[in-house]
Parts: sequence; C-alpha cells; structure tokens
Amino acid sequence: MARDPRQRLISSAVALLASDGVEAVTLRRIARAAGVSHSAPLRHFSGRAELLSAVAGEGFAELGEAALPSTDAQARLLAACHAYVEFAQRNPAMFELMFRHDLIDTAGLDQALFVRFTKLVADAQAAGWRADADTQGLAASLWAAVHGLAVLWLWGGLAARDLSSILDVTLASYLPR
Repeated sequence: MARDPRQRLISSAVALLASDGVEAVTLRRIARAAGVSHSAPLRHFSGRAELLSAVAGEGFAELGEAALPSTDAQARLLAACHAYVEFAQRNPAMFELMFRHDLIDTAGLDQALFVRFTKLVADAQAAGWRADADTQGLAASLWAAVHGLAVLWLWGGLAARDLSSILDVTLASYLPR
C-alpha cells in the first residue's frame, strides 16, 4: 500500500469502489480501509466529492493507458473503442463514477481522454479513412456511440454477451473492414 497518506486514501477508495460500489465509498469506510483515523480524509481532501474526483482520476489514467496495437491507425482506433467498452465491463463502478457530473475537476480528465481519442481519429483519417470528414465531429460521434453502448450495458439495457457484437456492428458502420 502507498506510504503517502493521500495516495493511500485514494487506493483504499479505489478498492472499496471496485468491491462495493460508489455508495459504499464513504469517508469513514475509506479511512478504516486505509488504516487511518476517521478524520484523516478531511485533512487531505475538502470532502467526499474531492476524494471521489481523485479516484475518478485514477480511472481516467487507467483507461488512457490502454495498450493499443502498433499496427495501422485504423486498427489502433478500433482497439481503443474496444478497450473503452472492456474497461466499463471490468470496472463498472469506476466507469460510473468517472462520468458523474457532481465531481470536482473531472471535466478536464475526460477532455484529455477525448483529445487522445481525437488524435486516434485524426491518425486514421491521415491514413485514408474518411479523410474528408470533420475530425472533431467524427471523433465526437464515434465516442458518443461507444460511450452510449457502455452506458446501456451498465444500466442493464444490453446483455454482456450482446455488447461485443453490437459494438462490432456499430464500429463497422464507422470503420468498415
């Protein structure tokens, strides 16, 4: 476990989030899991929202570090879309937390992720895929489709077995193979 008290609190919150979901992540439970006093979280964070924002930052960092193939640009873009949905399936509570609007400073984190995604789209366009389309609009549309599928799965609207095949159909409409 991390020695830095702030990072130890974040790591404990990440573990609680993964095991018990967002609502179980209270300052007292985090403190107990981190082995610190119940008031310690408030010495390092202004409140639960700031601590949860730091936890969401861990999720954005993990998602942004998804391994992508070093093959062609279109394959990297397809892999990024699959990695996004797979992240949501592996980390449903984290995924839900990352896109809450009541957290502090997470907008910059998802914008940074979108900038990286837009770069993947631009690279695929430079390699000949939909080169005449507006890069920002194309990236936003593709992101919205992939994110929407992940959210539908999260909310129970899609079975896990259907998600991958529906994602493939969606991606084929953007990126025919």
